[in-house]
Amino acid sequence: MQRDGYKRQGNDNCWTQMHHWSEIDSRLGSMKKTQTSHFSGTLPFSSNSVVTVRSRNLKKNELGGVIFGCKNSTIKECLSKQLFGLPAHHFSYVKNIEPGLPLFLFNYSNRKLHGIFAAASKGKMSIDPYAWTMDGAVRTEYPAQVQIHVRLQCHPLSEEKFRHVIADNYHKYNHFWFELDHGQTSKLITLLESLAIAPGNSDIRNTTMWINVSQSLPSLEMPREGEAFKMLESEIEHLTHFSTKSDSTENDFLFDGYIQPLDTPVVENEVNQDEKNLIFMKLKELALNCENEDLSLANNVHDTPDLNNIGFVEEGSFEAPAGLDKKEESPSPPFECQYDIPQLVQAVKELTDFKKIQTERNFYLEQKLMGAELEIQHLKDRCTMLESACNIPLTYVEKTVINSSTELHLDPRDSLFLIGGFDGESWLATMDLYCTSQNAIKSLKSMSLVRSHASVVDLNGDIYVLGGGNGHVWYDTVESYNPVLDNWTLCPSLNQKKGSLSGAALNNNIFAVGGGDEDDCFSDVEMLDLDIGRWIPTRSMLEKRFALAAVELNGVLYATGGYDGKDYLKSAERFDPREHSWTKIQNMNTKRSCHSLVVLNEKLYALGGFDASAMVPSVEVFDPRLGVWMMGEPMNHPRGYFAAAVVKDSIYVIGGVKVGQNIVETVENYKEGQGWRETWTTAVVKRGFMSAIACTHQ
Repeated sequence: MQRDGYKRQGNDNCWTQMHHWSEIDSRLGSMKKTQTSHFSGTLPFSSNSVVTVRSRNLKKNELGGVIFGCKNSTIKECLSKQLFGLPAHHFSYVKNIEPGLPLFLFNYSNRKLHGIFAAASKGKMSIDPYAWTMDGAVRTEYPAQVQIHVRLQCHPLSEEKFRHVIADNYHKYNHFWFELDHGQTSKLITLLESLAIAPGNSDIRNTTMWINVSQSLPSLEMPREGEAFKMLESEIEHLTHFSTKSDSTENDFLFDGYIQPLDTPVVENEVNQDEKNLIFMKLKELALNCENEDLSLANNVHDTPDLNNIGFVEEGSFEAPAGLDKKEESPSPPFECQYDIPQLVQAVKELTDFKKIQTERNFYLEQKLMGAELEIQHLKDRCTMLESACNIPLTYVEKTVINSSTELHLDPRDSLFLIGGFDGESWLATMDLYCTSQNAIKSLKSMSLVRSHASVVDLNGDIYVLGGGNGHVWYDTVESYNPVLDNWTLCPSLNQKKGSLSGAALNNNIFAVGGGDEDDCFSDVEMLDLDIGRWIPTRSMLEKRFALAAVELNGVLYATGGYDGKDYLKSAERFDPREHSWTKIQNMNTKRSCHSLVVLNEKLYALGGFDASAMVPSVEVFDPRLGVWMMGEPMNHPRGYFAAAVVKDSIYVIGGVKVGQNIVETVENYKEGQGWRETWTTAVVKRGFMSAIACTHQ
């Protein structure tokens, strides 16, 4: 006999999971358990142990950015050489730097963060073996190096302004790890972009490169208009190319009082054909103005013309006038006819960057506006209820506004998230917001993978999805969803692949409890410590539990039911971190696996599941103050592998499997004193093996 969710043989009453999920075990290949460590060594668990950690050691795909250090005495060299460095032991993650990775520079002297930079090379050892030394007599103390360029020029951030963004990296009050994950990097970039230096405020110090449009010629006849502009366009092409390809010592700009090389790759990409045409037309217009001036060579030529300065006139395109002394020379061309092409290119670049910042700010304001609209809608709904109670009829205009807003927005106060699962035809990567009051669903950004049999945990407003599988293999991956930004971030992986596990948040840590893979059921428990950025094995449960249910209540973790590889369980246990061990509590009245466990009014509700022969609608309630399980009012439909969450003092159960290949497409709601009632029947919620959690974002 095999565990729940797979075929059981030798029993007339056996439960067979039908359709696609019935063949999961047969399609799964042999997969070995693996454990990954973010530290080069073992982490002791004694309460008296002291762990010295030099870095987070994020994986290459987890590394979103890196902070480098400097002092007042070395920042000028960092910026002028376009080179950042750290001590050798930091090479463990500096080696993972690829060109384009965002970088930042922290000045220990004034504790300010500079940016935004980007890697111009891979992280290497000793790019400049004598950098930041007095006279080059000794080798550098900072050999873990990377070449850089400026991505966006910004005012520096004081530590108190960025500390909260990388709070997870602080291992001492004044010391933090330099490795940044993608979420931290994104937030730092947003902070710095809000302090971007607007175009025109930066001190551009480019090598002067003049185009002498009205250079005095040894002829009273100017080149024909078509030829001159053709040559001028050629010169623009040449100088634009030169300004984006020249050596860093020839194109510098000022950054916080220090010379910083121009971000030439960005310029080359951003100066498009339209911008080049704009520059050319401006020069053409001013050149025509110069042509219309009375530039009498008889009055202005005093010496032999400097042919080296005639950059755009082809040899033989003019003749010297008769009687003109070859030793005469023309004066300097009018100032308005001289143009610094690199400055124009840099101005275009700054305008482009500034436009990008404004676009991102507009997006942020749009998000704030959406939040305000939700708040307005909430107030309108309350007004509607009050007016209805007072028998005050709504005007036609008010009704129109409310209906329109209801169609566009779902109130997060009475909503829950539905994540992944299986709809009877395909495995899903979807993320949906289900509003219980409006019986409406809004699609959000999908996960990076299709995912079912996973567990979901809410911590500090972010939604973490743990493990699970895709119908063919189990995952050890973890990703988190930010409801404000509507985006997913890859998190540290579990120590082994597993599905049908459960999870809960406790003491600002996330616990992954039980589950199993194609070979075994697990009693293992591991904890994601956000301070060190990895999963740590903790005290295992007393029994193996696959397809269990777990939840946190009053600082204690409870685990119920499941399948241990031999039998379905009615046992339950709890973990109190103050006791450092799991202890048994009273057994449930019914064997349950693939059930749900929620907290309502300080009590545990064990809902539905599989009792070793069939899916059941029964409900049991555990009051920790009494220490006993009591039978509660059953649901209207038997179901397992369904989603359940508590919203506004009501339990909602969505979807799941009823029997055979019948996926439930109803939503039920329970409130104390009112019992269960069916609130919605629709194919939209016809889904099993999914996860759900209440929306805590307001």
